[in-house]
Amino acid sequence: MTTSTSATTAQRDPRPTAAARPARWAADAVAALREGARLRLDYSAQSLWRVDRVIDGIRREDAPYAAVETVLRGLGAYAGEVIVRQTGAEWWSSGGDHWVRTPDGRLWDPMEEARRCFTGDGSLRLLCRDATAGG
Repeated sequence: MTTSTSATTAQRDPRPTAAARPARWAADAVAALREGARLRLDYSAQSLWRVDRVIDGIRREDAPYAAVETVLRGLGAYAGEVIVRQTGAEWWSSGGDHWVRTPDGRLWDPMEEARRCFTGDGSLRLLCRDATAGG
């Protein structure tokens, strides 16, 4: 009997496939803010204060949504990664949308919350607080 070496030697991604894109978006946002604004983000809940302020600054500049959509997606993904790392949550995706599912079964949409922040009606810091508080 022969065994396939490709199955045993293939590297396995330790994170679910649904996490790949949001994790990349978050990492891109961290790098962009570090390089462009000299702002360091450490995936802590406290860092979301700074992220909310960044989004507030973008809103006050009256930037059109289309011009900042990718930035907001990255900042929302960053908030989602904070929740994932603090609670052991998982990224879920369907139809191109991504959510965070906390261990208590609740679903959170940090990218939508970033969009709400941009309109002045949301907070990634408060989303994280609620998501990490338990059900």
